[in-house]
Amino acid sequence: MTDDRTIRPGKGIYGYERALVRAGLGPVAGADEAGRGACAGPLVAAAVILADTPARRIEGLNDSKLLTARQRERVYDEVMAKAVDVAVVSIEADECDRLGMHVADLQALRRAVARLHTPPGFVLTDGFSVDGLQTPGLAMWKGDRVAACVAAASVIAKVTRDRIMTELAAQWPHYDFEVHKGYVTAEHQAKLAQYGPCPIHRRRFELVRRAESRANG
Repeated sequence: MTDDRTIRPGKGIYGYERALVRAGLGPVAGADEAGRGACAGPLVAAAVILADTPARRIEGLNDSKLLTARQRERVYDEVMAKAVDVAVVSIEADECDRLGMHVADLQALRRAVARLHTPPGFVLTDGFSVDGLQTPGLAMWKGDRVAACVAAASVIAKVTRDRIMTELAAQWPHYDFEVHKGYVTAEHQAKLAQYGPCPIHRRRFELVRRAESRANG
């Protein structure tokens, strides 16, 4: 006899959640972050619980990095409209500096899961395990490409952070944050060299410290 709880190839992007729910571990939340590699702006994490019903499935759901900006916006709207629950948290640059990026990442993911109004029975995270979730969990390699709830969380985190960076661009127009979103690009490095860092730059990054040292003479 075949065990229906076995996760088998060909189940699609909802397969992991479906198998976990059948094993009595639902609802399943996915958690992911955006902005870990940026040298400016906040780290944003999201946690999402999806409904596995035809009417509430998200068309074109995938890792946010594999979607265009327009596709991400559409998926974002669908997730917000159809998900069972969504939670988002933001850790500002100064707290990222104080904690260090890895610890800040873990804190953001924990806080996002804790803010869900629907307590999850299991949590899937992308890439590395997160302790202290108060519920069983599993870290998945490229989880945002193989688990729907993690993919949804990646899109929510990415779109939220992109919108924040666009708003911050109006406050700090010299840096063109709306273009590079605070990541280390040639354009961003040139702006840092020209103007030095602003308050939302992360001093944990060596290139930011160097730019600050030059600006201070």
